[in-house]
Amino acid sequence: MKIAILGLTITSSWGNGHATTYRSLCKALHQRGHRIDFIERDVEWYRSHRDLPAPAFCTAHLYEDWNAYGRQLVLRQCVDADVVIVGSYFPDAVAASALLFESARRPVLFYDIDTPITLAALRSEGEAAYLRAVDIPRFAAYMSFTGGPVLHELTSRFGSPFAVPLYCSVDPAEHTRTAIAPLYRSDLSYLGTYAVDRQPKLMELLNRTAEQMPDAKFLVAGPQYPEETPWAENVRYLDHVGPPEHSAFYSSSRFTLNLTRRDMVEAGYSPSVRLFEASACEAAIISDAWPGLDTFLTPGQEVLLAKDASDVRAVLAGVSDQERRRIGCRARERILEAHTAMHRAQEFEAIVSRLR
Repeated sequence: MKIAILGLTITSSWGNGHATTYRSLCKALHQRGHRIDFIERDVEWYRSHRDLPAPAFCTAHLYEDWNAYGRQLVLRQCVDADVVIVGSYFPDAVAASALLFESARRPVLFYDIDTPITLAALRSEGEAAYLRAVDIPRFAAYMSFTGGPVLHELTSRFGSPFAVPLYCSVDPAEHTRTAIAPLYRSDLSYLGTYAVDRQPKLMELLNRTAEQMPDAKFLVAGPQYPEETPWAENVRYLDHVGPPEHSAFYSSSRFTLNLTRRDMVEAGYSPSVRLFEASACEAAIISDAWPGLDTFLTPGQEVLLAKDASDVRAVLAGVSDQERRRIGCRARERILEAHTAMHRAQEFEAIVSRLR
């Protein structure tokens, strides 16, 4: 099967969670014998931080201007595709979707890696920058990063003929327990891009805990944090840790933090790729609470919950190393049962088969 994907990026993991999601899915689909052409706009901030310019598991096509080159590129790559996917935050998604509805000979699917954010825009404005509400019924399927109640809203309110979850995933060959790396050694770590609505949680759960535990070591990694962020003295900051280093990052911290953006918490059922990656590395995860978390990891057994710094401090001081290792091992077992890239590839195949 030839699959054409129009997505935000697969060539750069800098400042986004899309690249790792697409890489895992495309690699698994390639292993199952499919051919993938990935189309993305060549923008400066990804061009300057491109860590996978030529993926071995798909053909990446880049363009700079939609009218000058992008439109013809999409037509050329999609004309003989068996299925076409338009992804959230693809910069020219609205124009590309209109073009594909008229020209594609096979099903056109929408893949939303940002469903709660998309729905917030659709409810208030009737459109997001990459998706118009009136176009949703024209997509053969709406594959959603988020499950749960939003799937019903996509069908009943916005007219999707088929709304189905297609969560992010993890490649267990890429993410597994490693030896401790001195660069990432810490008592509590956090890996994630700066987000305004997530920052207060990070400052409460990690930074405030650091202030209360001056002898412990804390680590934050991710781009776009303001220079004036008032980190505690025992918090180290790294502006980027690339995907090849994620396993070492998670394996070198006693505990790692999982934080969820406001729209994702309100929607529920929105696991992040970092949750799956950390679990695959047998990391003991401390997470904020959100509806549906227990469908992925069991609180108290496979993940620990915290609502404030006192909860985090109690975990760091009170959970033994033996129990910490047990939590990490159980999390890995749970995630590998249902949330690997190969699981997602098979689920995608089932979606396409149903459409046929």
